[in-house]
Amino acid sequence: MKKTAGIHHISAIVGHPQENVDFYASVLGLRLVKKTINFDDPGTYHLYFGNNMGEPGTIITFFPWTNAYQGRIGSGQVGVTSYAIPTGTMNFWEERLAKFNITTEKITRFGDTYLAFKDIHGLYLELVETENGKSNDYSFGDITPEVSIKGFAGAILLSSQPGKTGETLVNTLGFEKVAEEEEYIRYRSYGEIGNTIDIKQTASHKGQMGVGTVHHIAFRAKNNQDHLDWQQHVANHGLPVTEVKDRNYFNAIYFKEHGEILFEIATDPPGFAYDESEKTMGDTLKLPSQYEVYRGRLEKKLIPIEIRDLDK
Repeated sequence: MKKTAGIHHISAIVGHPQENVDFYASVLGLRLVKKTINFDDPGTYHLYFGNNMGEPGTIITFFPWTNAYQGRIGSGQVGVTSYAIPTGTMNFWEERLAKFNITTEKITRFGDTYLAFKDIHGLYLELVETENGKSNDYSFGDITPEVSIKGFAGAILLSSQPGKTGETLVNTLGFEKVAEEEEYIRYRSYGEIGNTIDIKQTASHKGQMGVGTVHHIAFRAKNNQDHLDWQQHVANHGLPVTEVKDRNYFNAIYFKEHGEILFEIATDPPGFAYDESEKTMGDTLKLPSQYEVYRGRLEKKLIPIEIRDLDK
């Protein structure tokens, strides 16, 4: 039976790119590890934020659509993205978010306390303390490695068929059902981070794609051969799956599970130092070879962005 280690990345649609950078790089202290374009829509950025090394299980990616319509979070989507923070740092993060006038709420799920809030464009996020996962050796502004976000803790899925989505997690992706409470069922993979998926047991109203919604959630494959095995494995479970797509920093396949959520399986290698050094990741606009000839045109069209220290 094949088993994924857990979440590789989560991709969402947001609004103005500078607002997106300010929130995730300046407020949350994530590193912008790649500034590139949407390969399927080259006039749009594709921005990747993660830990210092840009490792799988830490990466959230964004397609910024300035002046686009607001989406509606609902079934067929990731409802909440959960981040792992070091044990003992909840007060730091609660005070930091308050400093930037971000409203927070503490909630309890499966015995864990989560600090829940929304980003600038309406995405639902949570922070939860955990011993799991290594520390993030990254500093920015007032954020030091002692308090830095480690990566994903997990996600909450909103499914039109929660039972079917759970079956896909277990039978296709190799997650284990580990707990159940009134509103959620919890599933866990073997990875250290990004290993927990909660499925809301009641179906929500249908989601509508737009600003402030998650486009897809990606799970991890070890390498290219494992990826091809996953492609066949998914097809064998009766789920139509795409051809392998080269995303420069990983290979990807996509399929919609029965609850209408778009799943991706992505390879861990080659990673984000593929076309620039680990030291300079995210500093310059990187383009796939087929778009390099259009660099001048694209740079004029894309809105300039910068990493700003908002703690000063």
